[in-house]
Amino acid sequence: MSASHPSAGELPRGGSLLSNRLKEAGRAFLAPLVRLAQRLGITPNRVTVIGFAVVAVAAGMVAYGQLLAGAIVLIAGSLLDAVDGALARATGGSTAFGGFLDSTLDRAAEAILYASLVVYFLRTDADPIGPVVLALAALCGSFMVSYTRARAEAIGVSASVGLAPRTERLVLIVAGIALAGLGIQIGLIGAIGIVAALAAMTTIQRIWHVQREMTQAPAVAGGDITEER
Repeated sequence: MSASHPSAGELPRGGSLLSNRLKEAGRAFLAPLVRLAQRLGITPNRVTVIGFAVVAVAAGMVAYGQLLAGAIVLIAGSLLDAVDGALARATGGSTAFGGFLDSTLDRAAEAILYASLVVYFLRTDADPIGPVVLALAALCGSFMVSYTRARAEAIGVSASVGLAPRTERLVLIVAGIALAGLGIQIGLIGAIGIVAALAAMTTIQRIWHVQREMTQAPAVAGGDITEER
């Protein structure tokens, strides 16, 4: 992790769409669920897997047009995804494998969710090309946001910056799905378009941030960081 403090022109860690105060309120809301999981002896990794399964069910509902119900189930799955990390911290059970499992299933959940949107558009739109392209752009952008952070951390630089990390993207997509479930189809298409744009912007922000950090600390342990292609 980078030890340098934000300087003029750098992106602050909390520079996302959702304020830190709002995120803290969310953590307080989840605290009873964390305590319940502790009493039941449920492990963080089990919560991670259950949360992924719930998101997969929600994606299936979205694919077949049950948008409002799918949005509600998706919220439940997303809450479980937030609980696993809090539970790990509360129990002192954070492990390298737990972090790996959580990140891997997060990416899989995003892929399944956007795939369900593609299926939905193919099934319901007379001309689905535009919405499908938007959904694929949002998916690719979301993966790039996560990838830039992972690669930055691999070379010792923190890159938890940018307008739209995963929570912000998920809030937008859930809101869009719910609007479409209420008959406001343009709400879903608009939400996907906003996610695609914000994901691209966040990727650029993180690249810029890492470049600045590396300029300030050019000697990085690890030698050659070229990835196999």
